[in-house]
Amino acid sequence: MKHIKFLLSSIAVIFLLISCEKDLPNYLSYENYVFSSADEDGGSWQTTLINSGDEIIIPAPADISSAEYQQELSNLKQEVSNLSDSEEKAIEYWTDNPTIRWNEIALELIAKYNIIPGPNADGTYTLPNPNNPSGPPAFPFAHPPYAVRALAYLSVAQFDGLISAWHYKYTYNRPAPFKQDDEIKYAYSDNNIPSYPSDGAVLASVSRKILTAMFPLEAEYLEAKEAEHLRSLLLSGGYVESDIEAGKIIGNEIATEALERASTDGMKKAQTPKAVSDSIADAAYERFGWKWVNKEIPQRPVGLTPLYSQVRMWNVPNVELTRPIPPPSLDSQAYIDDVKILKDYADNITTERRRIANFWQDGLGTYTPPGHWNEFANRFIVKYKLNPLRSARTFAYLNMAMMDGGISCWDAKYYYHYPRPIQTIEGFKTIAGTPNFPSYTSGHSVFSAAGAEVLAYIFPQEATLVRGWAKEAAISRVYGGIHWTFDAYIGTEQGIDVAQYTIDVAQVDGAD
Repeated sequence: MKHIKFLLSSIAVIFLLISCEKDLPNYLSYENYVFSSADEDGGSWQTTLINSGDEIIIPAPADISSAEYQQELSNLKQEVSNLSDSEEKAIEYWTDNPTIRWNEIALELIAKYNIIPGPNADGTYTLPNPNNPSGPPAFPFAHPPYAVRALAYLSVAQFDGLISAWHYKYTYNRPAPFKQDDEIKYAYSDNNIPSYPSDGAVLASVSRKILTAMFPLEAEYLEAKEAEHLRSLLLSGGYVESDIEAGKIIGNEIATEALERASTDGMKKAQTPKAVSDSIADAAYERFGWKWVNKEIPQRPVGLTPLYSQVRMWNVPNVELTRPIPPPSLDSQAYIDDVKILKDYADNITTERRRIANFWQDGLGTYTPPGHWNEFANRFIVKYKLNPLRSARTFAYLNMAMMDGGISCWDAKYYYHYPRPIQTIEGFKTIAGTPNFPSYTSGHSVFSAAGAEVLAYIFPQEATLVRGWAKEAAISRVYGGIHWTFDAYIGTEQGIDVAQYTIDVAQVDGAD
């Protein structure tokens, strides 16, 4: 019972601080702001995919007094003198912190592709195939493990790319064109950050390549967004063409590094054939005397990504280091007590509990639980006026921690293979759709606790708030009837444990 009190503590207060409605805007609207810091030393921060910020080589920029650069200034003045309405809107949309916009585009695509492939006419299932992305069914199915992996690769590549950009910005210190010529007006606030190479161009190129690999059917859309973004950088008055071309070099090279890692990280084998899935279930039954059984009608033959636990982690050395204690046996007093708690919730569902369950559902057609925490990060980034480099750092550590948390959670799910409440409580009804994978631990709880810990580290002023949200996300799955209370509170502890590995890395990366 103490664990229930742990989950419920402060929820009444926290719930007042977040909307009861889940209809969050697609794009965050905010006023242009002055960055809280320039981070002149950002080029020396620790990288993840490359060894250091100077590993990617770009050419030295032309001197500002050279004929070459003066011609670029002249060309720029000509370009900005006749902006169209659509170009002005693009400049306003992308802002001078486009890290946010590319994250939002990723969330949009996750929601679009977060659709379970349905059964064939004969009752069989065909899985999405990256070698035939148009399907049917279309690739990918952007479920939470897939979603958080896409976000992790995107944000880590963005962060490394911007560390490289910052290295060269303060090596060459080339002032922005609007500082060279009074006739060139800058569309945003002057943050006095050198223009070569363009950090926005790094983000445009790296984001387009990563997201195209993750969502191949969106190649044309993403190419158009990249072109629009690159054009807006020039027309903002903040960069000449050579600034943008240098940024593209960094973006393309760092994307190659990221996708090389992704190609060998084990994700291709995470979704298993039925024989492998059955052997995992049988092994759990031999260990514990139970196994989860999918109660769907029609029943999908294989649970979701049984071998996601074998995907390469970012900061946890070995997934077994974060494996939680075993769940209660099905004849234990702890289990019997939990059955009573779940029956009481089902019989006495309140308006508040239903709203909490619905708010945190993050089911099909949404950007999933990891996306929910990226949405929160976006809002904090604007609130605290982070520059693009610090924004990318926030997303990188947030999504690495949540991806590691997801891998750890899926290790527990398929190692213990614990039944869902609807499998063992006769006649039990839920108010949320029951996922097709084992119960222990709760993915919502692990993702949310891991995300909250990283955000609490980066935004300590928000620590109480985000940790309260994580507790609420955890208990929401119990209110929905699809998880045991121990799934939630042990999952919360698991997420905190996993996140600390990433926070330990962040604390020594040179940014604090």
